[in-house]
Amino acid sequence: MGRIRFRCRALAGAALVALALGGSPVSAETLKEALTKAYLSNPTLTGARAGQRAEDENVPLARAQALPSLGANAEYTEVLRKPDNSFNAPSRSVFAGARLAVPIYRGGGVKNAIRAADTRVMAGQAGLRGTESIVFTNVVAAYMDVIRDSAIVSLNRANVGVLEVNLQATKDRFEVGDLTRTDIAQSDARLAIARSDLQAAEALLIGSKERYIQLVGNAPGTLENPPALPNFPTSPDQAVETALENNPDLIAAQREREAARFDVRGANASRLPSVSGVSEGSYTNYLGTLGSSIPGAAIAQSTKTATLGVEATIPLYQGGAPSARMRQAQARESQSIERQIEVERSIISQTRAAYASWRASNEVIESSRLAVSANTLSLEGVRAENSVGTRTIIEILNAEQELLNAQVQLVTAQRDAYVAGFSLLAAMGQAEARDLGLEGGPLYDPMTNYKRVRNHIGDWDSDPTPEPVATRTVDTPAQNPSVVAFPK
Repeated sequence: MGRIRFRCRALAGAALVALALGGSPVSAETLKEALTKAYLSNPTLTGARAGQRAEDENVPLARAQALPSLGANAEYTEVLRKPDNSFNAPSRSVFAGARLAVPIYRGGGVKNAIRAADTRVMAGQAGLRGTESIVFTNVVAAYMDVIRDSAIVSLNRANVGVLEVNLQATKDRFEVGDLTRTDIAQSDARLAIARSDLQAAEALLIGSKERYIQLVGNAPGTLENPPALPNFPTSPDQAVETALENNPDLIAAQREREAARFDVRGANASRLPSVSGVSEGSYTNYLGTLGSSIPGAAIAQSTKTATLGVEATIPLYQGGAPSARMRQAQARESQSIERQIEVERSIISQTRAAYASWRASNEVIESSRLAVSANTLSLEGVRAENSVGTRTIIEILNAEQELLNAQVQLVTAQRDAYVAGFSLLAAMGQAEARDLGLEGGPLYDPMTNYKRVRNHIGDWDSDPTPEPVATRTVDTPAQNPSVVAFPK
């Protein structure tokens, strides 16, 4: 499948939404712009990137075990009381020493720790891609929810207006004896229900707007109808095949399994000997307080030493700890194997479900279009027949309600089809920043930080003091159910 190209084609059937919302075309925020804002400032994404940078540091931490270590120490001693039988003991001294240790052999533990850390970095980078997909899918859902709920509010408001006119007309006809109190009661009841439905729809719209703010960082104004998604797979099997190759969560699980295998090899190293090259040097000065047992004989007041050698440690018995580490690492490798299968199952299920939902929603769209058209004609006919006395008021009310239901079903199906389609692309690994053509600067590349820190061996390096990257929404006003005009 190719990249998702955000073209200017509107979602199929969106003309009904534009008609429901009415108004003249105005400048609107596009789906690409909403996704870009989320990509740059959504705290889930920015936090995941920081977490990945922390994961990168495990590589130099593992490599540090293979590098030389150099230490120094200094000491000043003042003897407050000498032993009674020690006449030449010094009264004070200063000492300085240094030790250099160079690892030569660690049983393969360091090598496998580095490999495991590198592999987990790759797993984390794949997981970061998966986080992008999840955030983008949620943004698309929130974007489409605002469009859907705005349309439903507008449809319900229009319905309330129509029912108010119907009620007044019914009362006027009752005054001239053309209708009964039953007709007025029916119209009054239907209007009350319509008003309660409108209040429920307005509450849902407010909720959708607040969810949009949570994900994107700003309140939704006028939202442009979303662009068409690319060509989809022709069968669920084709979708699953693509998902098993590209889904970032599955790639992350595979990398975690590989890392666990390196952990097993590293655990085995604790049973093997370790060898290091060691060099030490020291300097001691007694500050002229070291006495001599021979009267009148001078004695050196300072000493220097230097050693160079090889140090080997051969474990003979460690209380069963190496075996416990080995079994623990093997159990975790087994866990990672099962986890990979779990993720694979989940991806297959998600992909097939998204494909089925996408297909079903498109079929509902076609059926709902026919229903809207048929109910529109039916309502016109019922009203015409009522004017000549062959239809009752309740039949007009029922026809109006059926038309409203069909319109709501259509805009709901349009939302469901688009979200299911995007979810399908996400499951197939094709709904990430690199696929969406986002604008607003270069995409975040986790390899940049990894390359920066992997071979760093300095002890005095640090990054700048952390500052927030995500935007806060505390200053965003509480939303209301107002509906703005959507571009046609």
